[in-house]
Amino acid sequence: MTNLHTIENKLHSRISVAPMMDWTTKDYRFFARLFNPNVILYTEMVTTGAIIHGDAKRHLDFNTEEHPIVLQLGGSNPQDLALCTKMAQDWGYDEVNLNVGCPSDRVQNNKIGACLMAEPDLVAECIAEMRNAVDIPVTVKHRIGIDDMQSYEEMLHFVDTVAKTGCDNFIVHARIALLQGLSPKENRDVPPLRYEDVYRLKQERPNLLIEINGGVKTFAETQAHLEHVDGVMIGREAYHNPYLLAELGQLWNLELPDRFDIINQMLPYIAQRMAEGAPLSIITRHILGLFQNLPGARKWRQALSGGNAKTFADVENAIRNIKENMRRAEDEAKEYQAAL
Repeated sequence: MTNLHTIENKLHSRISVAPMMDWTTKDYRFFARLFNPNVILYTEMVTTGAIIHGDAKRHLDFNTEEHPIVLQLGGSNPQDLALCTKMAQDWGYDEVNLNVGCPSDRVQNNKIGACLMAEPDLVAECIAEMRNAVDIPVTVKHRIGIDDMQSYEEMLHFVDTVAKTGCDNFIVHARIALLQGLSPKENRDVPPLRYEDVYRLKQERPNLLIEINGGVKTFAETQAHLEHVDGVMIGREAYHNPYLLAELGQLWNLELPDRFDIINQMLPYIAQRMAEGAPLSIITRHILGLFQNLPGARKWRQALSGGNAKTFADVENAIRNIKENMRRAEDEAKEYQAAL
């Protein structure tokens, strides 16, 4: 691969934050966007039933600042999925993604998520209906396999079957999901990562947009993956250490933002959400990782978690305290240097 191609590839690379239940809420997404204008953000998975029979506004609402934003749907009824995909387009979403990767038990029972890998024809039917309903892209997130379907060839057959619909963008979690033997939590960690399978998929299907997901924690790892695939989706690390999203801005030659600038941009949003009646704790729980690995990070987490922050002033106080902590650490480092 030529250097020029690699550079071009990186400038157009798709970097995204994975859909994560209870984590990638609209409050987290507003916060995440402050770190990087280009990263693609995903909603939590929303089931078709929740949208059709529940409070659609509650499930579909997002802040305009969140773009580019993708709605991830869970379901396996082609007509319901088509209806929800059309609603997503009308609501202003940039893309819709079908969940064929989630190993949750409650999800299996309704034929949602990773268990659908065993039914590539049904997934293809779903994607065809979804694509027919809208102009925006429809993508698929899946595993490299499930219980009795663990070979590369079986994954390739799944992808080829779905790609016949015209869908050309697949996000691959590089683990199998053992739906019969492991809990959803264990399925995120226990099955070994098989990045090579995803690289091979891109090599053998160069016309498809292939993104890799699973266990990515650093900018360097992201760069290494981009040598082989078109995009990288980051999950838990982007939540626990959101400044990673700022570091990823280097892919687009962006300057690193200041953490205090980010929290200052977050404050008016917090005030607005509180005015709407949102409990402070549902917002502050998403910003606990802002100072990850820095002096005072633990105190910051403590001040804002477990209902400790009850008022807006508590948040402002936590900001003052961590500034002071960092200043003190800096002074001590200078004194230490001077003494050498």
